[in-house]
Amino acid sequence: MGGIPLVQQRVIDRLNDDEIRSLCGALAVDRLLCLSSAALVEQADFLKGAPHRKHPGVTNLKTVQLPEPLQVAAQSVLKRAEVKSLTERAHKLSNFLWSRKRAIEASQLREKAILLEKKFLEQERDIHRDDIDHKIEAQIRKRVLSELRRTTYHRTPLRYDEDLGLVYMAARLAGGYAAVLRALNEIKKRDPLFVPYSLLDFGSGLGTCTWASHTLWGDSLKEYVCVDSSGDMNTLAEQLLREGSEVGNPEIKQVYFRQFLPVSPKVQFDLVIAAYSLSELATLDQRMNVIFTLWRKTNSYLVLVENGTKDGHQILMEARDIILKREEEIKHDFRRPSVFAPCTHELHCPKLIKQPVVPCNFSQFYYSLPLSSRQERQQEKFSYLIISRSDEEKAQKTKHWDMARLVTQVRRRPRHVQCQLCCANGELKQLAVTTRLHGKDMYRCARSSDWGDLLPMFHAEDDDTKNDETQ
Repeated sequence: MGGIPLVQQRVIDRLNDDEIRSLCGALAVDRLLCLSSAALVEQADFLKGAPHRKHPGVTNLKTVQLPEPLQVAAQSVLKRAEVKSLTERAHKLSNFLWSRKRAIEASQLREKAILLEKKFLEQERDIHRDDIDHKIEAQIRKRVLSELRRTTYHRTPLRYDEDLGLVYMAARLAGGYAAVLRALNEIKKRDPLFVPYSLLDFGSGLGTCTWASHTLWGDSLKEYVCVDSSGDMNTLAEQLLREGSEVGNPEIKQVYFRQFLPVSPKVQFDLVIAAYSLSELATLDQRMNVIFTLWRKTNSYLVLVENGTKDGHQILMEARDIILKREEEIKHDFRRPSVFAPCTHELHCPKLIKQPVVPCNFSQFYYSLPLSSRQERQQEKFSYLIISRSDEEKAQKTKHWDMARLVTQVRRRPRHVQCQLCCANGELKQLAVTTRLHGKDMYRCARSSDWGDLLPMFHAEDDDTKNDETQ
């Protein structure tokens, strides 16, 4: 490519240094620009006649409100229970769950102990030139144990009895529902032919996944299996279905509560969900066993949702690698797994490579459960993973464009849009989208998109290749 045309130069003159570097990188390296008339036609094809604000990559929802029957039932249950200091306890529980980390693995603990022992031995040798006697070795062992206790994260297990379940309802019912609904809405939007008949919800808690699934596919879903080890949580979830009471007709029919997963490996469900459940399992081995079991039971889609923290994101990447890379000893379903969302590729997550590590998370606004007369608009930050089981990849791919995920807030400027994208080649890219460089449709799509949406990356025509083909 030769010099930059005058009209493009006028646009670039208005940008700051970082934006100019983004543009130059896009022009010189990525070749994702679309300046030809044929490419503009491809952009119109991508829209499929939809307005730019509703282009096929838009999966975000407006501010989510709990279904009215669920909100009324939750308020009724909490009012009847008269939990003391409910608002304060709910706030503390939310903070605790957000800051919670995975327990350190035994192998990691051993490695840490060996390093500490080596460090302390070297310190003692500097002081005592002679051989280290048994007394000093015993002192070193005590120092190692003391340091491990001081520096190692001690995970506190939670027992969800009725009291904690009520506090959890006040703290997490609305936020959990909003995150799950946002994740499931992507399936509904991108795969409109998917009509689930059965649902398995692992770690179902208060049944938010059942309510979210019913909101989207209430006409087709005929079986909801909710699995939670806490009998008290199952009781509360059932009360929420029955308008807050233990009797009466349930708002959603055919919901079955269990404390253990179905045993038979041949029983599959169209939709399998585990929301904020894998993080409740203390060790990697436990998570691996559950992930394999859930995948065996998946007929179409497996949906995993966790807190949008480093640990939440890394738990999901563990699950992704386990399903994609590790073979089961006995297979009952030979269809290949493929990542449906949010990743647009099956390569290593670029956010785990880049330092400092920043979690791949997304945001959904929602209205909180009104504990007082005022209802607040809040934000749920979450990470999610959707893996599909199908003969053909469901993600939209053509020879003209690839889909890229917007992984941060979109910055809309007067004549350009700043985007950070996770692309199909497994790389994070900064892109300044303009009308001149990318076309009117691409620019309007970017301007109408938000954090978490998909954006098409159109391939530039290779004129040299075309010329070779015609000769």
